[in-house]
Amino acid sequence: MTGLDASTASSMAGIALAHVAKEYPHKLDHVLLCDEDAKPPRALHPLFFGSLDWHSCVHGWWMLLTLRRLFPDTDEADQIAKLANDTFTRVKVAVELAYLDRPLSGGFERPYGWAWLLYLHLEATRHSEDWASALEPLATAFAERLRAYLSILTYPIRVGTHFNTCFALVLSLEWADAFDRGLASAIRDRTRHWFGADRDCQAWEPGGDEFLSSALTEALCMARTHPSLFPIWFEQFLPRVGAREPATLFMPAIVSDRSDGKIAHLDGLNLSRAWCWRGIAPLLPPTERSVAEAAADEHLAAAMPHLSGDYMGEHWLASFALLALLT
Repeated sequence: MTGLDASTASSMAGIALAHVAKEYPHKLDHVLLCDEDAKPPRALHPLFFGSLDWHSCVHGWWMLLTLRRLFPDTDEADQIAKLANDTFTRVKVAVELAYLDRPLSGGFERPYGWAWLLYLHLEATRHSEDWASALEPLATAFAERLRAYLSILTYPIRVGTHFNTCFALVLSLEWADAFDRGLASAIRDRTRHWFGADRDCQAWEPGGDEFLSSALTEALCMARTHPSLFPIWFEQFLPRVGAREPATLFMPAIVSDRSDGKIAHLDGLNLSRAWCWRGIAPLLPPTERSVAEAAADEHLAAAMPHLSGDYMGEHWLASFALLALLT
């Protein structure tokens, strides 16, 4: 399997350092209530104004802190620490918190950005600097939003984009297991309620702009939330994996135009599939495990050459590559 080495880490860190503080172009998730609300990204989000959009900036920062911890001797590690010291201040966090209190902000970045913020805070706790302490109020605020959301979400969202329920729960569970046992319990309860009886998934994917596999992200979510139940559940959910069926899950997506932001999502699909296949492989019987590992390698090979080159993918793809490489 492809692994993560210092050279790859340095390259990925360089990509993110070039965009986490790059304000434009920028796509806002912002509701205007009056003329005065028309402000630039840096004024609205002093922490996360780069990387084209808020959530991409958050997971760009997650990648930077993770790479800094794993490869502290790279040239980029000092740059990451300096930029993080300038960025993760209590004053800037207060502005981000105030944004959440604006009218009609309840759906801001739900649930994808919420989960990535929790994942970033979890990573920040692994560093000796004050970054985690500064980010803690923001993490707590999003955890409360997630708790409330789970209590009212009747049906899970299975699309392969930012609204996917399973992806958010996979990331959020790691944070909740460390800091909020009640939220962790709610995540496990909702996951089994929504997905525990799913059988014979047809895997009608990918869609033309998806960066998540609906089928495999659900499988990874069940693996993380209910590992003891997972083998028998997966045997019924995808019963023909040993024969590489459904075939759609084993064929890397074709990306026809990487300058098109939506079509470029398909490079992310290949990376997120690799992450999922790697994540579930250790829980599978030997034959299926080999199939899963081979599928992960095929998807990684299809996407890794395209982490940079056009900003539509460059502002986010390396984060998903890191998820896969660390699994």
